[in-house]
Amino acid sequence: MTIRLPGADGVLRTYTPRTEPLALTTGAPFTSRTVFSAAHVVADPYADVSPDSPAAVDWDATLAFRRHLWSHGLGVAEAMDTAQRGMGLDWAGAAELIRRSAAEAKAVGGRIACGVGTDQIASGSLQQVRAAYEEQLALVEETGAQAILMASRALAAAAHGPEDYLDVYGHLLRQASEPVILHWLGPMFDPALEGYWGSSDLDKATDVFLEVIAAHPDKVDGIKISLLDAQREIDLRRRLPNGVRCYTGDDFNYPELIAGDDKGFSHALLGIFDPLGPLAAEAVRVLDTGDVKGFRELLDPTVELSRHLFQTPTRFYKTGVVFLAWLAGHQDHFTMVGGLQSARSLPHFARAYELADGLGLFPDPARAEERMKNLLALYGVAQ
Repeated sequence: MTIRLPGADGVLRTYTPRTEPLALTTGAPFTSRTVFSAAHVVADPYADVSPDSPAAVDWDATLAFRRHLWSHGLGVAEAMDTAQRGMGLDWAGAAELIRRSAAEAKAVGGRIACGVGTDQIASGSLQQVRAAYEEQLALVEETGAQAILMASRALAAAAHGPEDYLDVYGHLLRQASEPVILHWLGPMFDPALEGYWGSSDLDKATDVFLEVIAAHPDKVDGIKISLLDAQREIDLRRRLPNGVRCYTGDDFNYPELIAGDDKGFSHALLGIFDPLGPLAAEAVRVLDTGDVKGFRELLDPTVELSRHLFQTPTRFYKTGVVFLAWLAGHQDHFTMVGGLQSARSLPHFARAYELADGLGLFPDPARAEERMKNLLALYGVAQ
């Protein structure tokens, strides 16, 4: 069987899908790295909503996907940007997601960390920003999940300089009951975060970030860096205090950063591990044996797919992630919170399908092919 796919040039070409998936199974917990997948949410396709309506979530399918990730040994990073925080999922929806996922994690023994932000408010004073953070931190800690202090659009707008970041984060870290993960999300993921930590000069911003950590090393489990700059991440992780982990959020360079070098390595908290979950887990288990070459042989070929999904505008990578979840059979539809399924083009979807199929990511390649053909038919592409 073949399928006709449109290229970026608008020309149809013939592709022959594979017939068998990559053989992957669940296995023992990881020993050499701590690995989280930032997980997407599944929209309720039957809800009568508009792009401006509160999120309508299919809770059964959403939680089932998290069980899928846990079954392969991955931790779940919940209510992060992959779950469309600030892009369709409001704080009320995120709070419900955190409660439900944390309860599910307890039930199955899965690891979970949850995003703490300020999306109850669009803007406000520094005092209001701090209060918004405090409300979310309290909820996450009540569920028993680990907290991830996410970058805040409201803080970026309200802060006058580095001292405001030092004050707000210092206050939050002092009151956190357990060590948290700090998240530095670059403007390629969210343009409203330009100049975070008080400067658009990344060297100066890094110094402020490290000053926050140095003042409270006992309250920082690790940092998640999402700047898509491998060397900057390496340089930063070498400056971290002992015991503070670096979790790569670099969806362009993750194999080399996780593999590391003679001076250290990164753990992982990645959106791309949503579609790559079972394959990523297999690769990390190979790395656990000390086989860096085998790890890279499994994970390096996935980078082309990741770079495709995260191409500019990078913030719309969620569309590709949910598209692949639909093709893989984790959900019965390709509908997204806020109507975000419209954020990428048909040639983009076609290339994502081809790359994912080539990697063997679809448990049922025939079903993925049928669904891809159904989507193509909606766009008027005859087979």
